[in-house]
Amino acid sequence: MQNFGWIAVFALGSLMVNSLGVYFIYKNNEWAEQLKEYFMCFAAGMLITSPLIMTFPEALSKNDNAGFAAIVGFVFMFFSNKYIKHKTHQKDLAFGITAVEGIGIHSFVDGVIYTVTFSVSVFTGILSSMGLVIHEFAEGVITYSVLLKGGMSAKKAAFFAFLVAGLTTPVGAFLVYPFIHNFSDRFLGLALGFVVGVLIYISAGHLLPEASEYEKKHSNIAFILGIGLAVFIMLIGGD
Repeated sequence: MQNFGWIAVFALGSLMVNSLGVYFIYKNNEWAEQLKEYFMCFAAGMLITSPLIMTFPEALSKNDNAGFAAIVGFVFMFFSNKYIKHKTHQKDLAFGITAVEGIGIHSFVDGVIYTVTFSVSVFTGILSSMGLVIHEFAEGVITYSVLLKGGMSAKKAAFFAFLVAGLTTPVGAFLVYPFIHNFSDRFLGLALGFVVGVLIYISAGHLLPEASEYEKKHSNIAFILGIGLAVFIMLIGGD
């Protein structure tokens, strides 16, 4: 129960930080409209760096076959995007739905990671969770931005960003908690590998091409800043 208390603190804390990001960008909607391409480049840098330097090494340490799971995640998102485009017949709407699908999977697994790490020890959980909580503000901003780009109104984008990027994390943590001791390290390695493939597709196959289509003067700087933030989170977030 002591571990559950820590899990609840960090899972709900991540929800609050994410919601602050959504609220901040919602209250500055005109500014968000002008800068959404920069947010896209920033998101691409962050979402391609985080899995490669943090999640993928962890996945491989748990399961040598995590690379195969990453390919499955990438292909899953590729065909999801094709299917959504076919159903909606709207490029911008399909863009938003696909990006949010990937972020939702990622946020849910973040909640699972809180539960897994605190089940090892409180110390391990705190170290691992610091970086996850810090990145939630940017994730809220990113999710709102892609929904806005997908054609949603400001209010709808804020509401669905809260549901998809914020609420899924505590849901993932609390749903998995009763069953955590039934999960082997090898299974968790495959799950993390799958998330790596999902995020790499969202970044390299989805956000970057879209941002490049409407490239602005300092887009590359925004991309580098996204990479820099991911590295910074890794350095201060612990092991």
